[in-house]
Amino acid sequence: MAAARTPQGATGVGGSKGIKGSSRDGGTGRVRGSLRSVGRVLHLPVTGPARGIRKATHAQGAGESGLGKLIELHGVNGAGDVMITVALASTVFFSVPTDEARGRVALYLAITMAPFTVLAPVIGPLLDRLPHGRRAAMAGAMLARAMLALIISGAVASGSLELYPAALGVLVASKAYGVVRSAVVPRLLPPKFSLVKANSRVTLGGLLATAVAGPAAAGLQALGDRLPLYGAFVIFLVGTFLSFSLPHKVDSAKGEDTALLAADEQHLHGPHRHPVKRPGLRTVGLAVTHALGANAALRCLSGFLIFFLAFLLREHPLTGESAAVSLGIVIVAAGVGNALGTAVGAWLRSRAPEIIIVTVVAFVLGAAITAAIFFGAFLVACLAAIAGFAQALAKLSLDALIQRDVPELVRTSAFARSETMLQMAWVLGGAIGIVLPLNGPLGMTVAAAIVAAGWLTTLRGLLSSARHGGATRPRVA
Repeated sequence: MAAARTPQGATGVGGSKGIKGSSRDGGTGRVRGSLRSVGRVLHLPVTGPARGIRKATHAQGAGESGLGKLIELHGVNGAGDVMITVALASTVFFSVPTDEARGRVALYLAITMAPFTVLAPVIGPLLDRLPHGRRAAMAGAMLARAMLALIISGAVASGSLELYPAALGVLVASKAYGVVRSAVVPRLLPPKFSLVKANSRVTLGGLLATAVAGPAAAGLQALGDRLPLYGAFVIFLVGTFLSFSLPHKVDSAKGEDTALLAADEQHLHGPHRHPVKRPGLRTVGLAVTHALGANAALRCLSGFLIFFLAFLLREHPLTGESAAVSLGIVIVAAGVGNALGTAVGAWLRSRAPEIIIVTVVAFVLGAAITAAIFFGAFLVACLAAIAGFAQALAKLSLDALIQRDVPELVRTSAFARSETMLQMAWVLGGAIGIVLPLNGPLGMTVAAAIVAAGWLTTLRGLLSSARHGGATRPRVA
């Protein structure tokens, strides 16, 4: 009996201990489960959008090809650039009276943009010599801007002239990133993706990031002049590491060469059969050169409108609005138009890029003429929106023509040189906008003249190319 009770008692005691332990473990498990639930709730505002962004950028094979990572990297690039832009605009433009602001902006262009127009043509050839280090080049451009953002923050606080060479460095680094990014896109095309669609995805990612970072930069600027620059520093550091997450194939440059922005028939097809002074030069063809001319007119218009309207709206803001709000309305209109043009390019089948360019430039010309005749706030905002829409579609069409007509051997170089020319056109337009008297109808007349010059000089060539060239060349994009 005792022996029988002893095991039973032992069992009972052990069972009792087991039950108490289970109770404690169950309580701990419930606490841990509650903490995990709270953690998921707290992380959801971050992880939810992150998953949504990753799903959108990696859709339709973009994740497998690596294009999705480039879209995300370009978004980081856009967010960092807008942080620096907001900080510089507040320092150079909004902090002083209009007359002094015009002088300071002119000085800014002279010290930064003028040397940039000299350096920009060199950037492409230099990057052509480093075709196997594209990821490192993009990371270097990001890291350079991160460091320069810190230098600019110190210059903003002290009022030092270091601001101008540092701003020039930011422009050069941004240009270098843009050239390499254009060269990388064709190597990351998913199956059945055209270059137009891929470029649209990348550009749209940058625009969306800019739209999100812009208000954030303005909020940081309200708290402190240097805070947007610190934000740019952090963002570009992230971009430095993201650059190395791109696939290794972007560093491949097998068989690539340099391109010549000319349309002479002597070098139209294939490599040179005999040694020449500049070996490896190719032509880009009539369609590309005329498309580049039309795009240069639109980019010149963009630079003109930015600077001319910035000063005009400071003196004559929209009815019932402040100067900053008036300028913001025009910038938002241009941004919406640009985003819409990029979105249209994402699904538009570019059967005849030449026709698209001719059409959108004609619409901009009509809008500029209308704004010049019936000058008013609404028409100016409409012109900004139409110009943004046209610039996006025309640039995508130019990229499609480069992809269609330029041999892969020299495509990287063609992208580099076209981007350089477009940037120089923007600088020219900005300079005209600064020196022009602040007269609305006069400004819109000049804008119409800029667009008309580009449209009339390229119309015949583009239409001829659309009739005769599109059917005979392989259509890649």
